[in-house]
Amino acid sequence: MRLLLLSILLAFTISSCVVSKKKFDDLNAKKSKLELEKSDCQQENQRLQAKIDSLNNEIANRDKQIATLNNQNTAAKEEHIKYQQNSEEQNSRLSKSLSQREKDLQASEKQIDALKADLEAREARLKELEKILAAKDKAVADLKARVSDALLGFKEKDLTINIKNGKVYVSLSEQLLFKSGSTEVDKKGVEALKKLAGALKEQNDISVMVEGHTDDVPISTTCMKDNWDLSVLRATEIVRILLSAGVNPTKLVPSGRGEYVPVAEGKTPEARQKNRRTEIILTPKLDELFQILDNK
Repeated sequence: MRLLLLSILLAFTISSCVVSKKKFDDLNAKKSKLELEKSDCQQENQRLQAKIDSLNNEIANRDKQIATLNNQNTAAKEEHIKYQQNSEEQNSRLSKSLSQREKDLQASEKQIDALKADLEAREARLKELEKILAAKDKAVADLKARVSDALLGFKEKDLTINIKNGKVYVSLSEQLLFKSGSTEVDKKGVEALKKLAGALKEQNDISVMVEGHTDDVPISTTCMKDNWDLSVLRATEIVRILLSAGVNPTKLVPSGRGEYVPVAEGKTPEARQKNRRTEIILTPKLDELFQILDNK
């Protein structure tokens, strides 16, 4: 019996060992498989962690980029606002400048119109002046012709008639009018002066200045101290003759120039003879001309 029990126990033990070893082998196989799967999982976990880290880095970089873009956007907005403000200020300045320029242009146009009007008025006055001057030149030429005709019979050496500066100069030599040192006009001189007066007495639009001239030889008599006296007294005597011959006294002006306006330089007898003369200067009235000039 005891032997039977031992046999049964031995058989059971052997059977249990066979079963446990198989199970053990299965467990080892599962363990190995699980270890391989664990290893694969660890590797996959590492790969995923690396990817997560890469994604985190990329997200961090994107966050930086977004922050940079946000800053740039903020700066751009501020710059835009500033540009708008500047543009508005600039537009305001340009508008004011344009408005001022328009005002200046209008003022310039008014000034130009005024200048044109003034120029037209000046041109009209100039034409009127030229017309009057032409009429005066003709009157002076006609006056010279009348005086020349009146004194036609006298020698050229005794008198000359010229036009200077719009005036008629009748220059009478001393030998035609006076003896040396005398203030009394000779008969031939009186004749010439009366003929001249005949040409002048109807001329109410001229003035008649009589200028006495001497040479540089001093003179001193009981009635004359120097050549000033001689030249003035001779001019006055000629004025009296013209007056008595009908020339309007308001047109007559006697004047003495002494020796100080010679026509010939030098101290020769010929030069001194030329300087001893009487000049009768006939000046047309320029009232119209002066009136135009005063209205400029």
